[in-house]
Amino acid sequence: MRGGHKCSIVRDPAADHWPFTIRAAMNSRFPGFSPEAIKFLRNLARNNKREWFQPRKQQYEELIKAPMVQLVECLNNQFAEFAPQYVTLPQKAVFRIYRDTRFSANKTPYKTHVAAIFPLQNTPKNYGSAFYFHFSAKELLVFGGVWSPEREELLAIRTLLQESYQEFQKLLRDRKLRSAIGELKGDELTRMPAGFLVLVPKALMVIAIVLMIGCPISALLFPDRKEDPIFRHDCM
Repeated sequence: MRGGHKCSIVRDPAADHWPFTIRAAMNSRFPGFSPEAIKFLRNLARNNKREWFQPRKQQYEELIKAPMVQLVECLNNQFAEFAPQYVTLPQKAVFRIYRDTRFSANKTPYKTHVAAIFPLQNTPKNYGSAFYFHFSAKELLVFGGVWSPEREELLAIRTLLQESYQEFQKLLRDRKLRSAIGELKGDELTRMPAGFLVLVPKALMVIAIVLMIGCPISALLFPDRKEDPIFRHDCM
């Protein structure tokens, strides 16, 4: 999976479970997450307590964590070709399974989804753009963008959109983009922020909690199941 192999997502026609397959060049291949992995996550959602998880921790390591590291390595190979500044070491990309319950009313100790993030290199934590995905027994979510930026970063985003909104709209009108991942979605302001032109569409002056483009990934991976809401997902 190393050495610049190119990965691509393909649907395994023999697979009746969740796993998408990442295929790499030179016959290198990520085989996907097994039915046992999906069953493990489903059972974890039903038995989210330490007494259940601890005796099965080795199963988690083998069924979930090890394949996630393989997947991140494979995706890094692809990032290296078009976005090398987002290549991220697996130990930094893959999120821990343990929840931070210190300030939460929900005290269940484990996450029921598995996630990885590829942030822009050499930026402070939780700052700047990133690629992100997570999956559970029910869904696969893929995102790319900026999440809940601080005031200065949000101002920079709005300023860039104001200066380049025609170019941005041209990109969004691209037929290939629209046919692949649909329309821009997200929160709009009820009024223009102070200092910004009223002629700029409010949709581009985003609150920046959510700005996304919808993509039914399941329609690409499971065309025979694309009407099933469990297999409906979003890209941002």
